[in-house]
Amino acid sequence: MMIEVMIDSIRVSLTNQQRIVILKDVKREWYLPIWIGPFEAESITIGLQNIEISRPQTHDLMLSVIQSLGFQFSHIEIKFMQQDVFFADLVVKDAESGEERRIDCRPSDALALSARKKTRIFVSDEIMQQAGILPEENVHHETTDDDNEGLTFEPQDEERLSIFEDFLERLTDEEDTDDDDSDDSSSNN
Repeated sequence: MMIEVMIDSIRVSLTNQQRIVILKDVKREWYLPIWIGPFEAESITIGLQNIEISRPQTHDLMLSVIQSLGFQFSHIEIKFMQQDVFFADLVVKDAESGEERRIDCRPSDALALSARKKTRIFVSDEIMQQAGILPEENVHHETTDDDNEGLTFEPQDEERLSIFEDFLERLTDEEDTDDDDSDDSSSNN
């Protein structure tokens, strides 16, 4: 089963300056982060913001080639994940026969094309189950102050952290742990 998503945002990791494109399920609050390169992030941003450039970039050229060969860009499907690498298909249709063809590609390239043509994006349910992020429900906290004993409160929206800050924090912690492990192993040699 495929789930329709949209490009929600592009984020930059503060720890290593890598880019992450965030895809959002169009029907509910379910997010899929995908690490992408800086050039692909720039290309997606150009497509999303309809920025006019003086000369065609690689993704503009790809669209021109697809159209000049008599195909129409239909949609993209991010179909599976293997060893934390996502695999996608660019789906095109023959303008005359209507025959559908699938072209294997990186999700970042497919998203850059989709951003330009405003086409639909689909992700397999399996990937969303494996790598998707659901935001936590609002949590009520009990105060420990004697005067307010037993009272609960709900944090205001501006006080809540973004679900992605927690995600990035976990990644930073993992990187720090990996760095500590490599330092320990090198000192034992």
